[in-house]
Amino acid sequence: MSSYRNDIGVRLLKIFNVLLIPFPIMVVWFKYYNARTSEPFYFWGNCVLVALYVLLYFYLGKTYDAFMISHNRISETAISQALAVCLADFALYIVTVLLYKRIPNPLPLLAAFVVQLALTILWSWFANLAYYHLFPAKKTIIVYETRHGMKDMIHEYRMERKFKVVKEIPVKECLNDISVLDDMEVVFLSGVHSHDRNVILKYCIYNDKMVYMIPRIGDVIMSSAQQVHLFHLPMMRTGRYRPSPEYVFVKRAFDIFTSLVALIILSPVFLVTAIAIKATDKGPVFYKQERLTKDGKRFMIHKFRSMRVDAEKDGVARLSTGANDDRITPVGKFIRKCRIDELPQLIDILAGNLSVVGPRPERPQIAEEYMKEMPEFQLRLQAKAGLTGYAQVYGKYNTTPYDKLQMDLMYIAHPSFAEDIRICFATIRILFTPESTEGIAQGQTTAMGYDEADDDDELGTEESS
Repeated sequence: MSSYRNDIGVRLLKIFNVLLIPFPIMVVWFKYYNARTSEPFYFWGNCVLVALYVLLYFYLGKTYDAFMISHNRISETAISQALAVCLADFALYIVTVLLYKRIPNPLPLLAAFVVQLALTILWSWFANLAYYHLFPAKKTIIVYETRHGMKDMIHEYRMERKFKVVKEIPVKECLNDISVLDDMEVVFLSGVHSHDRNVILKYCIYNDKMVYMIPRIGDVIMSSAQQVHLFHLPMMRTGRYRPSPEYVFVKRAFDIFTSLVALIILSPVFLVTAIAIKATDKGPVFYKQERLTKDGKRFMIHKFRSMRVDAEKDGVARLSTGANDDRITPVGKFIRKCRIDELPQLIDILAGNLSVVGPRPERPQIAEEYMKEMPEFQLRLQAKAGLTGYAQVYGKYNTTPYDKLQMDLMYIAHPSFAEDIRICFATIRILFTPESTEGIAQGQTTAMGYDEADDDDELGTEESS
């Protein structure tokens, strides 16, 4: 019952946020903008507009994980909410322009935005304080097999206030004496094979233990399975990625519209970037490279050139090591940081080789290296490659290919236009997170996360209980 009351307390905190942060905008709208529109709304019309603003802020906040006070640092929560507020305020200003039929004075809106920023910081600090008062760190055990380093990740992401790791044991030791879980509140399962994992999972459910487990590729594939009944038996049906015709049509229409509008709006950026690259070393402005898309089809992707012309003169394909890569030009460092180097891919989207959202297209040579150690890597070729995607939004540049593959398969498992829109909005956030561009080790061509060769149950060779 105490935990139930604490959950209610956290929900009340979030509801308070959704009412508090839009409040300055409500005041500015009612006191300033509404009276100056060409056709002022009545009271209920204003209420509808404010309600739409609140819903937009809530949607954007959910997209940017702005209410995840249990996982985010105070700064991350504040930045996520500030980004949601910024986009919601901009949308309201566009509506105001349409109602005014001229450019309205933006200063009252900017003043409200400044107040909102202050409120987001105060709320983020207070919510963080309240959460860890309501939910002190839980006694945690890490059970591992092929994947190590979970305790380091908890430390890296500063989650010690949520998970108090008191034990870290191999899965065989846990199965020999499963009562070792009895005094624990949280169990992490890291790289544990399906049979052993199911034994531990059932025990934890019986004994009311919270379980966090990193899924394996087979789990992600099964998440797309449909429940069917055959022979008076419950069955799960799954197969290759096969989105509905309606989704394919809407997705392609969205790709064409978005790429056309973006190319028109960003044409000045294209021009300035092209001049800067040409002026730096007189080399070509664009860089073409062969990539893989749906069903292994090859195409030439286009980017603004950010590296020296002779970056791969030895013919070896290498992943970038990030900002310290000496192959990157001074202009290249800037356009990579701002993601401007990716903009020419809008042309590839218009041509139909790319989609706005999808698994990132990989180079054939690097894909071959990955598939030598991880044959399942080819499963990401079920869908058309994209400019942005689930793995780009929720991973980092140096996130291992195994983990990126799982993220891509999570996206492929549940094709949804609403999810595509959410990923598009979420992409904006990575512009404010420098760690998303961190590179891998110098000269490395692959970046495996753990012993994928020991991942035999992903191909169904091991029965699960």
